[in-house]
Amino acid sequence: MANRVYFFDTTLRDGEQSPGATMNQQEKLRLAHQLEVLGVDIMEAGFPASSQGDFDSVRQIAEQAGDIQVAGLCRCMDGDIDRCWEAVKHARHPRIHTFLSTSPLHMKYKLRKDPEIVLQMIEAGVRRCASYTDNVEFSAEDASRSDRDFLCRVTELAIRSGATTINLPDTVGYAQPDEFADLIRYVIEHTPNADKAVFSVHCHNDLGLAVANTLAALRVGARQAEVTISGIGERAGNASLEEVAMALRVRQDYYGLEHGIQTEQLYPSCRLLSMTIGQPIPSNKAIVGANAFAHESGIHQDGMLKNRETYEIMTPQSVGRTSTNLVIGKHSGRNAVRNKFEELGYKLSEEQLQTVFEAVKNLADLKKTLHDDDLMALVQEEIYRIPDRFRLRHVSVQSSDAGGVPPTAAVLMDVDGIECSRAGFGVGPVDAIFNVIADMVGREPELEQYAINSITSGTDALGEVTVRIRENGHTAVGRGAHPDILVASARAYVNALNHLAKKEKEGERLHCQHAEQ
Repeated sequence: MANRVYFFDTTLRDGEQSPGATMNQQEKLRLAHQLEVLGVDIMEAGFPASSQGDFDSVRQIAEQAGDIQVAGLCRCMDGDIDRCWEAVKHARHPRIHTFLSTSPLHMKYKLRKDPEIVLQMIEAGVRRCASYTDNVEFSAEDASRSDRDFLCRVTELAIRSGATTINLPDTVGYAQPDEFADLIRYVIEHTPNADKAVFSVHCHNDLGLAVANTLAALRVGARQAEVTISGIGERAGNASLEEVAMALRVRQDYYGLEHGIQTEQLYPSCRLLSMTIGQPIPSNKAIVGANAFAHESGIHQDGMLKNRETYEIMTPQSVGRTSTNLVIGKHSGRNAVRNKFEELGYKLSEEQLQTVFEAVKNLADLKKTLHDDDLMALVQEEIYRIPDRFRLRHVSVQSSDAGGVPPTAAVLMDVDGIECSRAGFGVGPVDAIFNVIADMVGREPELEQYAINSITSGTDALGEVTVRIRENGHTAVGRGAHPDILVASARAYVNALNHLAKKEKEGERLHCQHAEQ
């Protein structure tokens, strides 16, 4: 049995289903590039049949990808499969990933089909996929709650029909490690043609066992791990890429397995995702959290001073937590800025470089030193945001703890290309800013979440604000960064309004398409 584990990353598909983790097309392309740098074997770029936007993103990712395999997800239906192939076919190594439910619960209530009909659908669907490519993955949805012998029939049939990868997912995070390992072992041992396919697992974290279940399955013969950066995904998320990768690397003596993940890129990848979706990395997050290599206990500190291995089983450098290089400032030239961003993994056009260069100069006037995280936040703010219907120009706030005049905000911004200005009051400075902006764009969204995170340390640190708003059944997340937290708040709110407007426009387009049909 081969000891190479293949990492299948689904951050761009399952991960994006995490509430508030929606990414625009440019952000997806940036993250796809980072997945290649990270050493991922297969990236699942999206679900092409779900929307035109997803189709376009998958197609662009496929066209720009290098040697990494690019997969698209599709239901076991002719239309989905055809659409998936159209999106991924220009990749150097395209993969079609199709799925169908196999548990009694799903077949009865979700599919409303008898097991024999499900088998016929699997055979027809996989054969259609195989007519396009020999790189076909079949997933038995809700495998962990499926009948074992029926799962063996499904697996044998899918392989015979052309599947080269078989995924047995714990779709609802129900399985326990020993139980799940026993299921994977049973299916491999009782499927006659099991040697003709790579077995994969896709584990959800509803009971906090996604990583444990993934590792248990790898020990008994699974050789593909389906994961996401920072474990983001549907409901409680997926198995965390960085945790699985480091468990296999640190405990290679126990697992005897190898992989191609460049572990020094783990923290940069998680930080990029965090900045992209506006969700800070929790301090106690394994591998990449701020406290992962922090030691406060006197006993621990004493041990560390004597020998790091007393309380550290891996080094910060091994996951990319190296000391920050403080070289970019107000006197840096264009070439220095270009080289710095290339070191950080960004490929900028001349127009993008000029935009970023000017933003670096402006930020350097406000901060003494620019950290790598500052620069990454700046690129997200200036380059990878969606095209703006609403664009903030300036904001000014007056606030005091003295009685009398309430907090006041004055805002200058472009609304549909027209420059507008207005002032107004609020309970606090942030409330005043949001009230004025909402009034200017003619909306009254409900603010569901407001969160502040410091990107770096120090009193001059960039503040990163995330807001989530809801209106007319649509939810949108906005992000903004600036040394002035009130300016960051205004940027985040405007960004959320742009996302909300885009979602409504897409909804109207889909409604018109359905009406025409």
